[in-house]
Amino acid sequence: MVSRLKSLRRSAPPPQLPDPDPNPDDGQHAHMSFWDHLDELRERLFKAVIALVIGTVGGMIVAVPVLQYLQQPYGDRFIVLGPTGGVVSYFRVALMLGAIIAIPIITYQLLMFILPGLTRKETRWLMTSLPFITLLFLIGVGFAWFILIPPALGFLQNFQPDLFVAEWTADLYLGFVTALLFWMGVAFETPLVFFVVALLGFIGPRALIKNWRIAIIGAAVAAAAITPTIDPVNMMLVMGPLLVLYGFSIILVSIGRRFSNVGE
Repeated sequence: MVSRLKSLRRSAPPPQLPDPDPNPDDGQHAHMSFWDHLDELRERLFKAVIALVIGTVGGMIVAVPVLQYLQQPYGDRFIVLGPTGGVVSYFRVALMLGAIIAIPIITYQLLMFILPGLTRKETRWLMTSLPFITLLFLIGVGFAWFILIPPALGFLQNFQPDLFVAEWTADLYLGFVTALLFWMGVAFETPLVFFVVALLGFIGPRALIKNWRIAIIGAAVAAAAITPTIDPVNMMLVMGPLLVLYGFSIILVSIGRRFSNVGE
């Protein structure tokens, strides 16, 4: 009996270990420790900050003509109430220009932090969509400057003229304008954000369509946060494009799901 068991053990095939990576292009089997992820995130953030610094230096070169352009609705030379008011306003505009210049690189670093978990097909699609980041941001900036800011400034300047005299300082005016330009540019990148999330398999078009009521409420809240005035006209000027962008996001999510490994 013992000899028979020994012969069976010798004749039995050795156990087959599972393939640690059956599809090397899948990307879903890549494992990194928490500290590796943290170290990579630190490196990506450092490169993003360097890009912002370089962009700000480039923004300083063209800050004066941009300030002159932003000065047109203001009507006259900017009023400053402190010795550093002009310097702060100048660097505020330079920083905004630096962020616009550095946005593609910043987004690239963010995507590269996500890319190891994606397939090659998803990676190629993301890299193809990268040039549209600046385009979407500039469209949002253009919408804010040409569509939103003129009626908003008109409303604020002519609000109760018998009680208030509109004499804005440079830091308050430029802070108001640059914040509105920047955040509207960010808002116009919403479809790209949804596209990336869809590629990762976390969301699908049916979920966005099902939650359209929540989208309307979210657009209203975002419009109230972005809009500098409390009147419904300017709020609707912001809500309209946000809802259009939400509809465009559904289309991009439908495309992104085709390249995702996770079915809906």
